[in-house]
Amino acid sequence: QVQLVESGGGLVQVGGSLRLSCAASGRTFSSYGMGWFRQAPGKEREFVAAISRNGGTTTYADSVKGRFTISRDNAKNTVYTVYLQMNILKPEDTAVYYCAVGGGGLAYASASRYDYWGQGTQVTVSS
Repeated sequence: QVQLVESGGGLVQVGGSLRLSCAASGRTFSSYGMGWFRQAPGKEREFVAAISRNGGTTTYADSVKGRFTISRDNAKNTVYTVYLQMNILKPEDTAVYYCAVGGGGLAYASASRYDYWGQGTQVTVSS
C-alpha cells in the first residue's frame, strides 16, 4: 500500500524558515519524480517545486525561486523522502502543502503528472 506522509508544517513568522518532509513508502520510487504543491483557502492547488528521479533536475514556481529548495533521499529502508526547505517565508506562502510522486521520473510542474498524493500539512506565516 502506497503511503505519502508529510510533516514539518506549522506556524512561523514572516522571514522565518520551515523544512517540510514527505516519506513515501509502499513501492519502489527510485524511478519516480517527486514534487510539492500547495493550496491556499479559496484558491486552486498550485505547483511549488519538483525534483527528478535522480535529483539532478529541479523545477520551481517563480514565486518561490531563491527561497525554497527541494531535495530527496532515495531508499533508506524502502522509504523515499522528499524535502522542501522554505526560507524567507511570506504571508502569501500560507497554505496546505502536499507532496506528490509521479511515474514519469522527471521534475514535472503539472499536477496531472503525479500518481500519488499525501494528505497535506498546514503552513501558516504570520505577519
